[in-house]
Amino acid sequence: MSTLPATHCEFKSGVAILILNRPDKHNAFDDSVIAELLAHLNTLAKREDLRVLVLKAEGKHFCAGADLAWMKRMVDLSYDDNQADAKQLATLMQTLEDFPAPTVCRVQGAAYGGAIGLIACCDIAIASNDARFCLSEVKLGLAPATIGPFVVKAMGARICQRLFITAEVFKATLAQQYGLVHECVPRDELDSAIERTVSHIISTGPQASRAAKALVKTVSVPGDHMAYTSDLIARLRVSEEGQEGLSAFFDKRSPNWVTNTH
Repeated sequence: MSTLPATHCEFKSGVAILILNRPDKHNAFDDSVIAELLAHLNTLAKREDLRVLVLKAEGKHFCAGADLAWMKRMVDLSYDDNQADAKQLATLMQTLEDFPAPTVCRVQGAAYGGAIGLIACCDIAIASNDARFCLSEVKLGLAPATIGPFVVKAMGARICQRLFITAEVFKATLAQQYGLVHECVPRDELDSAIERTVSHIISTGPQASRAAKALVKTVSVPGDHMAYTSDLIARLRVSEEGQEGLSAFFDKRSPNWVTNTH
């Protein structure tokens, strides 16, 4: 039995890689894995030098969803205990959704149940062509309730009505068509696709990339956003980063956040 932690995190040059590390269990998660992921995210969220977070998994599969032993334990618990357990998973999803820096998800093999929630909560998701997806909860007499709001936001209500109800397996090409993932590539090109996306992100203004992420979340909610957007662009234009970016553009040189990373 592996003595390695169920999750671990690597950090280098502004890039954090958060890794699911239970390949022998197809990276299925339980309450302890959820707690570990939450702890990593809360620590990383405080790092001002973090440019991008990559979520990935070791082994053949991204994540098979809930661990069977964990599910067995849940059967014997009370309604209150099950509700508290579900709230912890919901907290993980919301924390990932609200993470201040850009997030990228690397998906290979199976991504079932709660794994689709993790993917939906990331800003960018890239999958291998052989990846397979399934919201399988109804086959167990359950529903994808906790992850539901995040998955519906990513794919839309009409698509989710079918996938939530049928629990059918769908391919990576359909996951891209549905809006769950942004790109599908051959498995041997998956790492280079992730690296390319990370490179794009770290070439942008550090504060601007975070502001752009927050912008999407804010304006996607119906309402009058004129004051917010006007204030945002004005603050960015007069900020040290905005002044440097504009000066670099007109001087036909790289801005300092690019030159400082090389």
